[in-house]
Amino acid sequence: MEMKKSEKTKGKERAAAGKKRKVLTLIAGASACIVIVLALWFVLNPAVVQAGDKVSVSYVGTLDNGSVFDSNVNRTPLSFTVGGHTVIPGFENAVLGMKKGEVKTVRIPPDEAYGVYRNDLVYTVNRTQFSADTLPQAGMYFTVTSPSTGQASRVKIVNVTDSAVTIDANHMLAGENLTFVIRLLEIS
Repeated sequence: MEMKKSEKTKGKERAAAGKKRKVLTLIAGASACIVIVLALWFVLNPAVVQAGDKVSVSYVGTLDNGSVFDSNVNRTPLSFTVGGHTVIPGFENAVLGMKKGEVKTVRIPPDEAYGVYRNDLVYTVNRTQFSADTLPQAGMYFTVTSPSTGQASRVKIVNVTDSAVTIDANHMLAGENLTFVIRLLEIS
């Protein structure tokens, strides 16, 4: 009788060990599946640009007539922090959600670029405000400093007469729709 009891105990122990092996095998298999799923998720869903990310891009900027106004292709990439307000708002918004290597074409209206053209920023000054050695000519750009704010601005001379000079303080791209082809090179 004692043997039978011992055999029963051994059988129960073997069955318990078998169940334990099955459970451990299931846990190992489930863990391997989770690792594979996570690896595939990271490969198939690479990082996308979010606010606060530092990005590097190459771009070509064109006007509605197709003329290129700026490009850094084959030059140093443009690097900036998204949300840092160092580039025009429409450009910053365009890179949000992009993935490394992605190319996007975006058309940016004036209110998300350099603003609408403002007639109140075109004004006429007396020609005597220019030094004697400065010969103002239409089409010239120069920098002026606001006496009240100390802020420097680039302005364009649009007309010159014997007594007056008309100056346009709008950005040269104010009022323009801008189209950019943007390639995201890096996200960090």
